[in-house]
Amino acid sequence: MDIEFFRAYCLNKVGTTEEFPFDDKTLVFKVMDKVYALCRLESDPMQVNLKCDPDRAEDLRDSYTSVIPGYHMNKKHWNTLVMDGDIPFGLFKELIDHSYELVCNKLSKKTKLILVKKYEES
Repeated sequence: MDIEFFRAYCLNKVGTTEEFPFDDKTLVFKVMDKVYALCRLESDPMQVNLKCDPDRAEDLRDSYTSVIPGYHMNKKHWNTLVMDGDIPFGLFKELIDHSYELVCNKLSKKTKLILVKKYEES
């Protein structure tokens, strides 16, 4: 797993933008201006913060030593994934999708309609 795959996978999602709102080392992905993924560029191994359903977050932390409470985030709703090989590739993609969907589900009705329009245009 590398940053370029992670970046491309996130940017392929409708309505996603990338930015560096905190510093020049923390890459942030947003859908319709709401954060769903963060990655510290200088981490080795790569570490990614993803939003997660609280119950699922606990299950993942119990199942994988590389899934820990979200660093500098709300520990109930965010996980940090340490990409050291412990987390299967398919699960990593699924968790990015899950984070994106959680954030999309919380968007206002008006913003959701804009996102749907973007989806239809893509």
